[in-house]
Amino acid sequence: MSFEPKITRTPIPHNSERANEVAAIFAGLPSRLLDLISGAAGCSPYLSAIMTRQAEWLIDAFDNPEAAVQNQFSELRSAPIDQLKPMLRQAKSRIAALTALADLGGVWPLEKVTGTLTDFADLAVDVSIKALVAAEIKRGKLPGMGPDDVATAGGLVVLAMGKMGAGELNYSSDIDLICLFDEGRFSDDDYHDARASFIRVTRKMAALLSDITGDGYVFRTDLRLRPDPSATPVCLSMEVAMRYYESLGRTWERAAHIKARPCAGDIKAGEAYLKRLAPFIWRKHLDFAAIQDAHDMRLRIREHKGLGGAITLEGHNMKLGRGGIREIEFFTQTRQIIAGGRDPDLRSRETVPALRALAQKGWIPQNVANLLVERYRSHREVEHRLQMVNDAQTHDLPKKPEEFDRLAQFMGQSDTAKLRSRLMVELGEVHELTEGFFAPSTSTQPDNSALPDGAEEIIARWPAYPAMRSPRAVEIFERLRPDIMARLQKAGHPSEALVQFDGFLAGLPAGVQLFSLFEANPQLIDLIIDICATAPALARHLSRHSQVLDAVLGGAFFDDWPSIAALKQDLTGILAKIDDYEHKLDAVRRWNKEWHFRIGVHHLRGLINAFEAGRQYGDLAEASIATLWPPVAAHFASKHGEMPGKGAVVLGMGSLGAGQLNASSDLDLIVIYDADGVEASNGRRPLAARPYYSRLTQALITAVCAPMSEGRLYEVDMRLRPSGRQGPVATSLQFFQSYQRDEAWTWEHLALTRARFVAGSDQLGDEIEAFRGTLLKEKSSGATVLADVADMRARLAEAKPAVEIWEAKLGAGRMQDIELIAQTAALLAGDRAHDVATQLLAGERAGWLSAHQRETLMTAYDAFWRLRACVKLLTEAVLEMDEIGEGARGFILREMDHTSTGALKTMLDTVAADADIVVEEVLSTPIQSQGYP
Repeated sequence: MSFEPKITRTPIPHNSERANEVAAIFAGLPSRLLDLISGAAGCSPYLSAIMTRQAEWLIDAFDNPEAAVQNQFSELRSAPIDQLKPMLRQAKSRIAALTALADLGGVWPLEKVTGTLTDFADLAVDVSIKALVAAEIKRGKLPGMGPDDVATAGGLVVLAMGKMGAGELNYSSDIDLICLFDEGRFSDDDYHDARASFIRVTRKMAALLSDITGDGYVFRTDLRLRPDPSATPVCLSMEVAMRYYESLGRTWERAAHIKARPCAGDIKAGEAYLKRLAPFIWRKHLDFAAIQDAHDMRLRIREHKGLGGAITLEGHNMKLGRGGIREIEFFTQTRQIIAGGRDPDLRSRETVPALRALAQKGWIPQNVANLLVERYRSHREVEHRLQMVNDAQTHDLPKKPEEFDRLAQFMGQSDTAKLRSRLMVELGEVHELTEGFFAPSTSTQPDNSALPDGAEEIIARWPAYPAMRSPRAVEIFERLRPDIMARLQKAGHPSEALVQFDGFLAGLPAGVQLFSLFEANPQLIDLIIDICATAPALARHLSRHSQVLDAVLGGAFFDDWPSIAALKQDLTGILAKIDDYEHKLDAVRRWNKEWHFRIGVHHLRGLINAFEAGRQYGDLAEASIATLWPPVAAHFASKHGEMPGKGAVVLGMGSLGAGQLNASSDLDLIVIYDADGVEASNGRRPLAARPYYSRLTQALITAVCAPMSEGRLYEVDMRLRPSGRQGPVATSLQFFQSYQRDEAWTWEHLALTRARFVAGSDQLGDEIEAFRGTLLKEKSSGATVLADVADMRARLAEAKPAVEIWEAKLGAGRMQDIELIAQTAALLAGDRAHDVATQLLAGERAGWLSAHQRETLMTAYDAFWRLRACVKLLTEAVLEMDEIGEGARGFILREMDHTSTGALKTMLDTVAADADIVVEEVLSTPIQSQGYP
């Protein structure tokens, strides 16, 4: 027998006479199971009655309860409509008895119990509506439908809502349903007949399930969650429902639809409907006002049900009362509404998985999730015991001592006082936690005494800021203010952090939603203060572009970095929805700033390292330019015609070509075109090929660099084009090729080692890349390469000497030196590698560098890149380690894997000296003596 109760869960009979009577019917069963049955019968008149009626079936079911349930379901699926009413009620008694014993005996976990009850409800609704639809079709009342349409109920779908939608039906739940039909399956002429037919089916289905007969009932059915139930029929078309939610839908209806699930009828149509409704349920932007809406809803429920005041166990409602089940559900669903629009992983219908997902994504602390999961389970256990007594839809604890004794005994507890004590503790824990989320207690007055001079003057300005316009915003901020001030006082430079926070606050257009989320997510305050106290450059970005917080607070903010293709697709989709050219340019800037800010925050928080940040900044720049180029070209072509010839390409040079930027990098670009013999464009204002591409390139530069309402996108440097500042901004392919072969200096060939296609014509890009590979091989044997590089290195050192103590780029053995050697390695090897690491590997493979030399250079480059990436994130000025504050120093030391600035400086000097030795060696030794072929 697979039905094995746990001794610790066995109920204690409250009525011994009734317990003994039922036990006699089941005589011969194992003693532990018999104790469970008699205990259940002794505590519940209802269970005593249905176990007695279904004894024969139960005894067989104990051998394989899961199979018994499935066999019962199979019988219902084949039941004729005239037998459906009694068969459903018989099945309800059997399922109720079996699940009750499985629950009481700990044989099945909570999810299995509620899942079985829900599966039965799904089946009951499904077989009912299909039988009724079949009858309508047979009578010719459902136009255009035949027997084959019964499988999809002719387009009728039932959405399970609430606990049924979540698969969490309790023992005596009613079922909340919304019935809809797919109007697309009917012609306009047939619409009203179909509508009338489905309304009849819905009413009959509700009666079939709810009517009380001599065999009992199946489920109390509630259809009032449909749109505007006082004015609409019990079944609506999907189109009517969609229009209602899009125009009049309220926050509580969004929350209700979190659990919505097609449970019967045309399941595919229901799934498609919910997919179309998703933008209503899950807003694209974070909706902080949902917190206040949910809080107001809680208060209205308490007032309507008379559930206010302190917790008193007698008569306390375990569902709606303080600290009850609904408090946990509201807490969970409100968080889901806020963040689920950006993060589909937070859209679980079930409460326990939703809490775990919220914790996993950082929206609630793990210990909070664990506590609420435990309390949710224990509350549901109490709820089930209350309902099992008389199959009543009650959630109220007993009011009489003897009834409380029975509840304790039903839960296997001989000491009622212990149960009462446990309930008080658990209800109090849930109430305190959820009340703190929806209505945090008023904090003490902030202590500003430790703030620097001038702080009071700054703070005095806050009430006049736009974010403080509404009384609700001021109320929430005043609760937040003590915590904010305390964190500011802990910053390395409190005055600087306060100034940056003041700028952030002044730039906010409104406060209610954002402050509400701060209140509900204290970790967000940590992030804001971290930025203000640690990274002034990021703080200034935040104050100028506070809208990026929408991305910060979304669940996807902490997702893995997407591919360049995904970034391009995302931005392309945004631009496709915008017609105005300048609005497109602003949209690119907004999008770029959100992602740029995300990279900085991830780096600051240690979620990514400096090299990952560098690659991500590079990906972002490439995606931005590549996606911006088509609308720039299209806008230009609208005036001057399409590009003459084969078109143009944008090449990324320098750090962009290498695919690695820092937080403040500009972009080195060149534009190459091939008019292919076409002399001019053919637009309404045609241009000759050369001025066409020059002006198109200027249009790109303007699109990237022009200050707009959303600021600049990037600064652009075009000096790496042929002839530098003296040459045209756009270069023809023919001139580019001849120049590189016959006129270019060695440094220009070195720069070409990093040239990489970013945007424009793929065909022309392939042609240029093929030429680049050929040219590098041709120039790899140049007799003067090493002498030219040595001379170039000396000139750079003289023109830009390293004067700062924490310099990462300039100076012997530092980044510029190593990048020069890497490019030389690629040139000598005739290799197409773009980045430093791969270029140095090419030099080793070619025999120009030894493995030890390459490793020495990479060790130094790794250290100085990490340092430079940190500095560019923290400040726009020269790094002064003693002035940047404790938080910034801690960030640098963490990234550099050191515990003190002294040790860090020693390490940097050492690796620079070692790299300098290698650079001197490889530049002063003839190529042949190093074994280079």
